[in-house]
Amino acid sequence: MRSVDRYTVRPWGLYMARPTPGRAQFHYIESWLLPALDLRATVFHFNPGHERDQDFYLDVGRYTPGPDQWRSEDHYLDLVVRSGVAVTLDDVDELITAVRHGLLTPETGEQAIRTAVATVDALAGHDYDLHRWLAGIGIDLTWRAE
Repeated sequence: MRSVDRYTVRPWGLYMARPTPGRAQFHYIESWLLPALDLRATVFHFNPGHERDQDFYLDVGRYTPGPDQWRSEDHYLDLVVRSGVAVTLDDVDELITAVRHGLLTPETGEQAIRTAVATVDALAGHDYDLHRWLAGIGIDLTWRAE
């Protein structure tokens, strides 16, 4: 069990923020689980020398709220958002391998692809601005100040 600094529940999702001790690449992580979109939006706070050209990292998956806990199931596809510039789809090979080895059903794999395509389309239609896209559908993500 990892220590979490903050949990915040909103109608559209769950925010969590926590330190990442022992990680060379980053020292803090913030995420929003967005069940209606089958996405987890993450901001990594990178350590010096490990910075990446990205603003948001989106994990495709199933995120299910419950009365006392949330369930998270990764569907392997990831989207790297560079605000105002582009979005890149990563880890297609991992999704294919997961389906091939029965870790995900073919139907779940297909839904993951549909989610990724819809997300890329929505981001492209909003000039690769995650906040603008989400605000247009009533989702207001907040992040801690550096």
